[in-house]
Amino acid sequence: MLDRLPVEIVERIVAKIPDTDLIAASKVDRVWWQEVHREAFKRWKNYATTIGDVYCEIRALGKHYIKREIDWITFEDVNDLYKKWINRLTEDQLYIMEKMLRNGMVVDPT
Repeated sequence: MLDRLPVEIVERIVAKIPDTDLIAASKVDRVWWQEVHREAFKRWKNYATTIGDVYCEIRALGKHYIKREIDWITFEDVNDLYKKWINRLTEDQLYIMEKMLRNGMVVDPT
């Protein structure tokens, strides 16, 4: 009984593990697997939400450029920065999804 950590402590520990090491923690036992699964899905979903938010920012930036509220150089610089950010977020999101797929964490419920 005393050799197991309470679920609340496992949740805290898993939340602090970086993306690159997250799936490895699922090998401890069933409780860890469930917490890693929950955390990995949460991170994947956060990446998706952030990518959507950045995309909305890019569209808003384009509207400002069309209205001539910002100059072309500023538009290009900021737009390139946003695109690089989206690419990085997408890489991180795909990394988590690939690891989840390889470890049986993405299943068809039907």
